[in-house]
Amino acid sequence: MNQEQYFKNLTVPEGSIDVVLDTDAYNEIDDQFAISYMLCYTEKFNIKGICAAPFFNSKSSSPEDGMERSYDEILKLLTLAKREDLKGIVYKGSGEYLENETTPVPSPAADFMAELADRYSPEKPLYIVAIGAITNVASAILKNSKMRENCVLVWLGGNGLHMPKGALEFNMVQDIAGARVVFGCGMPLVQLPCSGVVDRFVTSRYELEHWLKGKNPLCDYLCENTVREAESYAAGKPWTRVIWDVTAVAWLLNKDNRFMRDTLISSPIPEYDKHYAADSNRHFIKYVYWINRDALFEDLFTKLG
Repeated sequence: MNQEQYFKNLTVPEGSIDVVLDTDAYNEIDDQFAISYMLCYTEKFNIKGICAAPFFNSKSSSPEDGMERSYDEILKLLTLAKREDLKGIVYKGSGEYLENETTPVPSPAADFMAELADRYSPEKPLYIVAIGAITNVASAILKNSKMRENCVLVWLGGNGLHMPKGALEFNMVQDIAGARVVFGCGMPLVQLPCSGVVDRFVTSRYELEHWLKGKNPLCDYLCENTVREAESYAAGKPWTRVIWDVTAVAWLLNKDNRFMRDTLISSPIPEYDKHYAADSNRHFIKYVYWINRDALFEDLFTKLG
């Protein structure tokens, strides 16, 4: 890919695009919003596949269990959204994380993305939106080097570069080897950092109930699921919840910077000690540094309702 095309692929795309979503949908309450938001933009997104990503925390017994639960949650969301037609392109992902930076973890999701990449080109790329651990995508890159030129990756992962131990963020820290693959391979990459940038994108119970409750079964689920989760630890107290993952989908809709602002930076290096290292000679990536919280929530609530 020549330099001009590379930088073009780091700008918000015009018109309809082919897209794959890679999500740990059961891990949090925000993946469900991101999936639903993408489904609302049928004129923009030609969804080629939805992949279940691994995760391991109190909601799963292992990375594989997290992936399986995410797979089931994706199917549940598609039913609520009345998009059963997409269930045939939902793929199970990795059951573990990368052991090193050269060996892919086999999975239907990684195989699917690696094979799909051959149908695209730098001039007509496949867009991959990742909102979980990056194992599936990194494995696909290791399986097919054409991923680096034929795809654009938009990833909600890592914290802000100004944050101490910026790589100590859930999506990134689960698979530092995978993060090093995607940040080091030269693929056009858009990074949406979590703490320090995207944590601006918060909402409350009262806002959710005002804009979503009673609109349709999907809106009721999104509202009730978020309120239930927040009330489980903050009942009787003020609370807000970050709906992180919506922002990754929204970057692809960010014409004229209506939802966020970004800049070009040299690709940071996620280190195994959870810090970022810097090298000004590395290739450029796009780095989102500010979110227009109100504008994006207005569009999200309008589309969902």
